[in-house]
Amino acid sequence: MDATRQSSALRPTTAEERAERARTTGGAPTLEFGTRTPYDAYVRTDVLHGLQHPLSDDAGEMSFLMITQVMELYFKLIAFELRNAQERLRADDVWGALDPLRRTALHLEGLNASWRGLRWMTPADFNRFRDELGEASGLQSAMYRHVEFLLGLKNPALLRPFKRQVRTHDDLLRTLEAPSLWDDAVALLARHGHDLPRELLDRDFAAEHEPHPAVERAWVEVYRDTGPGNGTRLLGEVLTDVAEQFGDWRHQHVTAVRRAMGAKPGSGGSNGLAWLERSMARVVFPELWSARTHM
Repeated sequence: MDATRQSSALRPTTAEERAERARTTGGAPTLEFGTRTPYDAYVRTDVLHGLQHPLSDDAGEMSFLMITQVMELYFKLIAFELRNAQERLRADDVWGALDPLRRTALHLEGLNASWRGLRWMTPADFNRFRDELGEASGLQSAMYRHVEFLLGLKNPALLRPFKRQVRTHDDLLRTLEAPSLWDDAVALLARHGHDLPRELLDRDFAAEHEPHPAVERAWVEVYRDTGPGNGTRLLGEVLTDVAEQFGDWRHQHVTAVRRAMGAKPGSGGSNGLAWLERSMARVVFPELWSARTHM
């Protein structure tokens, strides 16, 4: 649908107009529209519901496909919120960064709940349509890689699957080479007077952050002030929520794979379960966790 068709179906209204319409209809909903329903025009339901094209006749594949698509939408939403939080941190607006990060944690809860819709899938269920997927694998999700890179889990090798998708590759490369959310949090600590070495602030951001005792000490100092005006402490807590929910996502991913296919090789060429289990060893916001030992 082009912008002209969308604008013709969507017209801004005021609170007064809505109240007047409710009085006119006696509180009944509007059921007649000149064109398509405004809801369809806004949500683009025609596009969303036209994206499901199962490759087999197995009824379970529709669950697998649609839940995967729902997860992709969550990845995009989470990446959007993380970038919003980064903008606020770079502007030294700690309080402004809290809301997008709180939303991120809630979106991750919704993402994690998506796994429930796949609990029915045994290896026999998955095997009925798995061959049709060929080499397609969730490990090839570009939007998920954006989320990982934004959270500080950097690995340049994971750009390689996208080298023939120029726009996707370039977008991912920019995210890889830019500071992560954790890099921005560390830079904020330095601007707020914490003693952090220059090599932590002026580094190759395409490389994964290595835990540093100076960052750990800075967070210990932040948490000493328990007053309500300490926005940086609240930032630490909401970052912890995000990291915890993301950890839950990774754990549930491993559990879902173990349940649906055991230790069989993955569709994308990895050894499946073992590869995922190794990836879980990389910690998001590491000093925020290790600092708790010294608080």
